[in-house]
Amino acid sequence: MSLPMAPMLRIAKHAITKTIKGDKFPLVLMLEPLLRCNLACPGCGKIDYPDAILNRRLSFQECMDAIEDCGAPAVSIAGGEPLLHREMAKIVKGYIERKKFVILCTNALLLKKKIGEYEPSPYFTWSIHLDGDKQMHDKAVDQDGTYDVALEAIKLAKEKGFRVQVNCTVFNDASPESLATFMDHMTSLDVEVTISPGYAYERAADQEHFLNREKTKNLFRDFFARGNGAKNWKFTNSPLFLDFLAGNRSYECTPWSMPLRTVFGWQKPCYLVGEGYVETFAELMEGTDWEQYGVGKYEKCANCMVHCGFEGTAAREGIVRPLEFMKVAMKGVKTDGPMAKDIDLSKQRRAVDVHATQVEQELEKIRISDPEGYRRATRAA
Repeated sequence: MSLPMAPMLRIAKHAITKTIKGDKFPLVLMLEPLLRCNLACPGCGKIDYPDAILNRRLSFQECMDAIEDCGAPAVSIAGGEPLLHREMAKIVKGYIERKKFVILCTNALLLKKKIGEYEPSPYFTWSIHLDGDKQMHDKAVDQDGTYDVALEAIKLAKEKGFRVQVNCTVFNDASPESLATFMDHMTSLDVEVTISPGYAYERAADQEHFLNREKTKNLFRDFFARGNGAKNWKFTNSPLFLDFLAGNRSYECTPWSMPLRTVFGWQKPCYLVGEGYVETFAELMEGTDWEQYGVGKYEKCANCMVHCGFEGTAAREGIVRPLEFMKVAMKGVKTDGPMAKDIDLSKQRRAVDVHATQVEQELEKIRISDPEGYRRATRAA
């Protein structure tokens, strides 16, 4: 299973044209239309907000405006849990009508109930959250039985003709053997996997199981070695990004390649690091001091190797150096020999704690714009 031809050509045309022009451009709009979730994963820092904020939703029109504003050819809808949003099916349909490629990320707990609201399309993919095999996943989301529900949802969606992929985050308790077995299983189900090490969200309840860069590279080398340099398995990731995870390339991130529109506005500087919010995509691009962020520049970025920051870099290298892309795609990821020299962290600036201030500012906005909703939420809390 690979990306359907029509959306693949639109995305490729967008990336090549923008790269030739030398523009900073987004490949994928990251959309969080709500932050409420029906799980409380200990490795997630996205749901640590008061009820008045968790009750907020982006409207259908705000979601359509976001894609028009940034011009990305694809959108990845996350959250929170998107299927809790009452207008989600309408939002997905709106994007498809605009010929945007839609990736709907879900923990699948509500998929069986909601699937009748959606129709298969070359422009639509269900992305099911599965952090490894049954033991790994149920532990990662802190709820027994969720792996079985997700597996049932994958089979149901495929039976109904939908394109399905899996979204897998890797933590430091994963073993190369278990990851290889998990990938064999996913391949037998004919689903591709988007894989990435987790990001150490400062608000995540569990701070003990995030990978640092050295451990990430060694883990992925051992893991890929069990799959013939990763060639045995089906990834949605670029081969150059997988090569980066195995320590064969030293990349700087491209934070604007996957910008985040959330209930607060456009998040500065990226999907992972929230240092402030602005109203428009133009303000994000022109008003962000990009040189202040990235590995070696800012403490919060030190261990980041997440796909949403580095896939854009890999995509750009694939366009300007297509032979490198083809070499890794054909020969597989190198799993031995010296690694590329990593970025020096000695001059990075210290992390700044902005969370409490941001929460206070957003609560004040809600109190002014929706006083009754604010009172209901605070009474319930």
